[in-house]
Amino acid sequence: MTHDGGGGSGSGSSSSLSSVFYSDEYHPIQAGSIDGTDILPHDNGVYRALLCSKAALYDPFGDPKVTGDPYCTLFVGRLSHLTTEDTLRKAMSDFGRVKNLRLVRDIVTGASRGYAFVEFETEKDMRRAYKDAHHTYIDGSEIIVDYNRQQLMPGWIPRRLGGGLGGKKESGQLRFGGRERPFRAPLRLIPFDDLKRLGIPPPPEGRYMSRFQIPSPPRRKRSGSSDLDERSRLEKHHRHAGHSSSRRILTSGITGSTHPPVKFDGNSGDNGGWRDLRFRTLRCFCKKLAVLRIVSSDINQGEASSSSTLVVASDLGLVLA
Repeated sequence: MTHDGGGGSGSGSSSSLSSVFYSDEYHPIQAGSIDGTDILPHDNGVYRALLCSKAALYDPFGDPKVTGDPYCTLFVGRLSHLTTEDTLRKAMSDFGRVKNLRLVRDIVTGASRGYAFVEFETEKDMRRAYKDAHHTYIDGSEIIVDYNRQQLMPGWIPRRLGGGLGGKKESGQLRFGGRERPFRAPLRLIPFDDLKRLGIPPPPEGRYMSRFQIPSPPRRKRSGSSDLDERSRLEKHHRHAGHSSSRRILTSGITGSTHPPVKFDGNSGDNGGWRDLRFRTLRCFCKKLAVLRIVSSDINQGEASSSSTLVVASDLGLVLA
């Protein structure tokens, strides 16, 4: 694939304005950055994604509804809520032979949630649909398509847990690095040392792509391995990317010099001692998931209620008084 030689190190050249790049691995802090150079999370959703990654609360291979070959599966989003399985199958059949289709529905009401996963007979058919079906219309709605990032993108965290890619401006939680919203070539100096410390891949200086180029989906490893071996390889790759990067994120990105460790004083009168948005976010998130629960009586004694809480509190740079 031909690449555009846009400006690379914050030179501010005009060519940088039309140059972009994409992420191969999911990194919560990087996904929240328009140019892929942020070193601190900027919204609560990013914090939730960090905690999920750190505590291994999301398993992309643990959903029994997810079946089929990920290399032949296409994500279809922004569907009309009136679109049915039959309508979607007919529309996708224009690009190749559809083997299986799952329109995601609300478990209570049964209504469509506006996105689906379409498995094609061959990887070639999937790639054709990936290229040609993007921004086409089904039932009056302009759809977007992407490859199966849930299983093929290491470190992936879904939107419902603060991650994901794309999004609309109205949401206030845009995520970059994907097909809809790629990273822009940086117009400022790139903090290479900080990015390396956090495990964030730096922008590919001098090797940016044009906005009009289509990023290629991952290709299957041609090693003659079975589908089971390939699945095991993907699972191992995902776990390694999620755990190793999240530990660097939480220990360095949040407790860095810009944001020193937060001192928690159980005797203070500031809302029971919760004096920092990050700790309040952790508290709300723990309550919601009912996993890393912090007991206030234990906190006042300078102790955490479980070893898992100690790990997360330590990695967040929290000092218990």
